Amino acid sequence: MPASLADSQAIAGYEMRSSLMNMQGDLDRVFDDFFGRPVARQEGVRAPTLDISETPDEVLVKAEMPGVDKKDLEVEVLPESLSLRAEMSEEKEEKAETYHRRERMWRRYERVVPLPAEVVTDQAKAVMKGGVLEVRMPKTERSKAATPRKLAVEQPGRTRAACNRARRWPRPAAISRTF
Repeated sequence: MPASLADSQAIAGYEMRSSLMNMQGDLDRVFDDFFGRPVARQEGVRAPTLDISETPDEVLVKAEMPGVDKKDLEVEVLPESLSLRAEMSEEKEEKAETYHRRERMWRRYERVVPLPAEVVTDQAKAVMKGGVLEVRMPKTERSKAATPRKLAVEQPGRTRAACNRARRWPRPAAISRTF
């Protein structure tokens, strides 16, 4: 039995959406690999974009999670890492005399990041505003006391005088000629 025109158009539309979703996934992987963002390799799972900053007293993480409601969000703080998870689903249904349409959307964010300093987990606070999650975590006393030490870089076996002598040495003709 031949398929109706409406059925063939619906199948073509589905195939086009499927192809576009595959292409979007491929482009996401290319950009994530290039820019160094971790990629969630499961279908439908996204790794939220993060900004991690540090002050002398706290670690601040900002995560872009558009469309996520705070009830759908799970934030877990460990002394050395932060775990973010969110899962949302939405269903829309439209009915009219000549058509009926139902659409479903499912999205999941998931990311675990190491923190630049050890934090006090009991005093961490999270606020969601405008699709951006902000997590403030105070540092432990031990990590506050740890200050970075700058090191002088040395080159063994070469002194300044030896470097100056090397510049005055006669060079072989192949190297010293100018173009």
